[in-house]
Amino acid sequence: MTAPETVDRVLLTAAVVVLVIAGAGLLGRIWRGPSMLDRAISLDVCAALIIAGLGAKSAVARDPFYFPIMLVLAFLGFTGSVGIARFIAVRDRPRKAVPDRPRTEEEPE
Repeated sequence: MTAPETVDRVLLTAAVVVLVIAGAGLLGRIWRGPSMLDRAISLDVCAALIIAGLGAKSAVARDPFYFPIMLVLAFLGFTGSVGIARFIAVRDRPRKAVPDRPRTEEEPE
């Protein structure tokens, strides 16, 4: 094995180790919370870690087969994050107070 191939293997191995450590921390954040938004962000990061893992696998195998899959996962992760953010924004929006309107003589009290 040549020197560039050795450096390539070492860097790819280090990338996989970092991804595994990040995944372990991510699972801890999903498990502990404390809020729904923390869990939603963690699931978005989970999609990014899966994409990075597929990229590392493609680099190790020197095979571009996973690139379209990574693109689809990136799109799904983005749309999922936007959907969760909109849901949380609507849920946490303060309700508007309805002003009292004057009653007419025809309306019962």
